[in-house]
Amino acid sequence: MSLNKAPKNNVFYRNQNWHYPKIDRGEGIYLIGAYGKRYIDGCSGSSVVNIGHGNKEIAQYAKEQIEKVAFTHLSRWTTDTIEQCAEKVASWAPGDLNHIYFVSDGSDTTETALKMARQYFYERDKGNTSKWKVITKWNSFHGNSFGALAMTGIVGRRKPYDPMLIQFPKIPQFYHYRNPWGCETEEQTAIKAAQSLENEILINGPQNICAFISEVVVGSAAPGVNPHSIYFKMVREICDKYDILFILDEVMSGFGRTGTKFAIDQYDVVPDIICCAKGMGAGYTPIGATIATEEIFNTIMVEGSGEFVHGHTYASNPLSCGIALKVMEIMERDNILENSKIQGEYFTKRLEEMYKYPIVGDIRGRGLMHGIEFVKDKNTKEAFEVSHKVKGKITVNCLEEGLVLYPGGGTADGSKGDHVLLTPPLTITKEQIDDYMDMLHRGIEKTCEQVL
Repeated sequence: MSLNKAPKNNVFYRNQNWHYPKIDRGEGIYLIGAYGKRYIDGCSGSSVVNIGHGNKEIAQYAKEQIEKVAFTHLSRWTTDTIEQCAEKVASWAPGDLNHIYFVSDGSDTTETALKMARQYFYERDKGNTSKWKVITKWNSFHGNSFGALAMTGIVGRRKPYDPMLIQFPKIPQFYHYRNPWGCETEEQTAIKAAQSLENEILINGPQNICAFISEVVVGSAAPGVNPHSIYFKMVREICDKYDILFILDEVMSGFGRTGTKFAIDQYDVVPDIICCAKGMGAGYTPIGATIATEEIFNTIMVEGSGEFVHGHTYASNPLSCGIALKVMEIMERDNILENSKIQGEYFTKRLEEMYKYPIVGDIRGRGLMHGIEFVKDKNTKEAFEVSHKVKGKITVNCLEEGLVLYPGGGTADGSKGDHVLLTPPLTITKEQIDDYMDMLHRGIEKTCEQVL
């Protein structure tokens, strides 16, 4: 039964069991409530606000672009902002990922990648192909629209709609803390996780598999989980061996979040398709992109039919493309990637202090993208019962201290398993990280008192 805490108005809120404090404005890493309370936006909304709130340069640019041209439809027109933004994204992407299909959000990017992978084989093999399945993973998140949700491995999000979803094959995540093989090292877990991909390909038949999709650093499904470097090298070799496209979901980890332009840059591996969004527009506009290699583009658009059978009203919106271009220019000019790397190292070091609390089971992540998993028993890794509402308690306790976190659950068995995602704006300073950690300490300490 709903607690009906949400404001009584005409908004269809996502959760009637939350009271929704009202935010008046944002400044840098801070959100300011309607009654003047300041919060550190410790999760950048949902890992979106990479360059901080209230950027006046972006606001001025948006005004000028709106007055110039705010909308055109990609089926008939192009603009300078679309072309220049695509050129900039291509320059940031690894390898020959040079062709950019702009959409509006993360779910759109993975849906687009799904169609792109299928059409690539359809065009290449002149319609004579059985490749259509995508292998995905448990403890993964790729979006909420039906194709994206079919690829998602969060049981709770899938359950109401499961009869309506394509049942894509799923393999274990490179989730060392709860790995199903009893591995003692992250490298062993990574090897087993990669081998499970090859096993699943053989079970389904490589002739039926068009793609494998993976996050680089896991977001809301198992915050901060990331593999040993051997994992993606093995995955690349397996995909090449069985003629399968390798799709990376960098919707959350891309655009500087882990200290490099894309998180995969730290693994020296080039995928066939990258999905990105969130930090690309930094919260100043809805935008995402599916980035394809020369091979995929040429097969469909040059040697094939020349038409990608896909489209959205706001795909390649000139205003959004212009804002995203401006965000990337600011990041380059102001050395925000370097700040992300430097502060990410300090953030990681400070987070280790949280292990002193009896409910902190695992801390993992890269750069300014981390997660903390809470447990009832550190030795057995036993999760709290859902009825303890640990993720809700830690959220409220940190909010009272002035720190906003991104809570979630289900990492232990699809239902149990409380965690928080920690992804502050990439503009954060050392002094602000110290404030962040002080608030986090107090929030966790109070939660311990409530649940133990």
